[in-house]
Amino acid sequence: MPLTPDPHSGRAIANTRIGTAAWSIPKEHAAPFPTAGSHLERYGAVLNAVEINSSFYRPHRPATYERWAASVPDDFRFAVKVPKTVTHERRLKDVGDLLDRFLAEAGGLGPKLGPLLVQLPPSLSFQPGIADTFLSELRSRVAGGIVCEPRHASWFTPEVEALLDRLRIARVAADPAPVRGADEPGGWRGLSYYRLHGSPRIYYSAYSAEYLAAIAEVLSREAAAGAETWCIFDNTAAFAATGDALTTRRLVRALVEP
Repeated sequence: MPLTPDPHSGRAIANTRIGTAAWSIPKEHAAPFPTAGSHLERYGAVLNAVEINSSFYRPHRPATYERWAASVPDDFRFAVKVPKTVTHERRLKDVGDLLDRFLAEAGGLGPKLGPLLVQLPPSLSFQPGIADTFLSELRSRVAGGIVCEPRHASWFTPEVEALLDRLRIARVAADPAPVRGADEPGGWRGLSYYRLHGSPRIYYSAYSAEYLAAIAEVLSREAAAGAETWCIFDNTAAFAATGDALTTRRLVRALVEP
């Protein structure tokens, strides 16, 4: 059942960020965007958030982040993916130097820096003494949002949930879910972060109208309850993400605006 608009609708809109992984604008979805400006300037004129995935593969100079921040409106935010050198190569061990470098670079976004995304390899189990130390060290360095996307079943326990909650780290809700429970947000509930990778064909498939309507209702409810709520479409391989993000943005606005 659609939500009934209420006095909190303005807060829900302000708390909801919908975007894609990277800011390319495929020609089949270009109509809503301005024709002038860089891809990022055009993207930021319509959508209010983006996830930077290139930081996972290579470092960017602070000046690059500064240029990106200057290209978008004041209310725009960037989520930034933590480098794979931290998560996949060193596997969270002895990464203080890598974190310091990454945070100094991403700090170029200034007040437009949103959550940091820690995506873990499917083979990485929760190892006491390593995972908890890493998360604590990351939180000690970062005042803002942190979201973690684990993909091993050992992370989905009450003990890990309590740790994430204590450290104010949200657990990503992912589709498709790599393990049972991964499709629901967890950890600290002051921040909800949905990463939608496409289904049935991951990274390629567009979502059905029914699925987008359902996720719009979920986003609206969580944002109206006061959580900062993100929804990032990562089904970019066949350019479906932009259309899904635009549709979801429209649906959320229809639900919460009088």
